[in-house]
Amino acid sequence: MTTKVNLPKSGMGIEEGTVSRWLKNVGDPVVEGEPIVEVETAKAMQEVHAPATGRLVQILVPEGQSAEINTTIALIEEETST
Repeated sequence: MTTKVNLPKSGMGIEEGTVSRWLKNVGDPVVEGEPIVEVETAKAMQEVHAPATGRLVQILVPEGQSAEINTTIALIEEETST
């Protein structure tokens, strides 16, 4: 199953954020709750954490690009148990 990584809301009046640095690359394994990207808003720098365990399969918003709050910025393919 594919899980979306969305740009979270970080405060009142904040409508967008800029991806400062990806901490993981496409193909890297990720664990739910670990930081995977740093995002800068008008008020602060924050880490966005993986919402699921699996593999980062696509980065939709590259470093230096801005996106609106709740925009999908990456995709994680969750590990399936057999």
